[in-house]
Amino acid sequence: MTVWINGTLLPDSEARISVFDHGLVVGDGVFETIKVIGGVPFAVTRHLARLAQSAAGLGLPEPDLEEIAAGTLALLEASGRPATGKIRLTLTAGAGPLGSQRGDSALTAIIALGSLGGPGPTCDVVMAPWPRNEYGALTGLKTTSYAENVLALQYASARDADEAIFANTAGHLCEGTGSNIFVVSGGRLLTPPLSAGCLAGVTRDLLIEWADAVEADLAAGALAAADEAFLTGTTRDVQPIRNVDSVPLAAAPGPVTANAAKIFAARSAENPDP
Repeated sequence: MTVWINGTLLPDSEARISVFDHGLVVGDGVFETIKVIGGVPFAVTRHLARLAQSAAGLGLPEPDLEEIAAGTLALLEASGRPATGKIRLTLTAGAGPLGSQRGDSALTAIIALGSLGGPGPTCDVVMAPWPRNEYGALTGLKTTSYAENVLALQYASARDADEAIFANTAGHLCEGTGSNIFVVSGGRLLTPPLSAGCLAGVTRDLLIEWADAVEADLAAGALAAADEAFLTGTTRDVQPIRNVDSVPLAAAPGPVTANAAKIFAARSAENPDP
């Protein structure tokens, strides 16, 4: 395995970052996950733009997106241009004090490549017992501070579910630990707005454009009452939800979900960087 760190390609056995790196010490960093299809990173421009947006939201210096894009391609070449894969871009504040105060080090930039793995044909979800704070300082940013998601996913796994879904403090649907959520009600395809506190997922945004999904505040109970529902994400594409808190939905996939999946597959195959 080869990784890219701060402009240098290295065997993973030689890859090193400081034990004082703020990404390790306090989770002070941002990241993106990009899927590789046919040897090409999908929607890389959108992912890089969101990486820069998350860095700005966290008060990090502006990353060199051209260097990161070039590093991504160099890593793919060094890895033999795999047909499928999962690229992880990570930016941290660099080495700093053993506390919340940042130092004056340059950013640490890491690019790694792993296997993609396929999602199941359907998934079971549970509602997380903790709300997502739609007013928090990290709302809408893809940061490395993921402990809340780890706990929620553990909660789901203990109940034989694949994903946990957060409501926000207003009791509206928000997002999953690593996914956005869509529901079908009365034939309409709906998804929570960004004001609900969810991440602006790349797959979510593309489906809003391609499948005429509508943003709307949805009560948490709307998920279990939906005619159909599905999750979206870089490693999921469109994944139908089968059960909500162990209660089956009427269809998984239903016709609207199946159509959304068809549209996404066709449009993403047409253009690897939409």
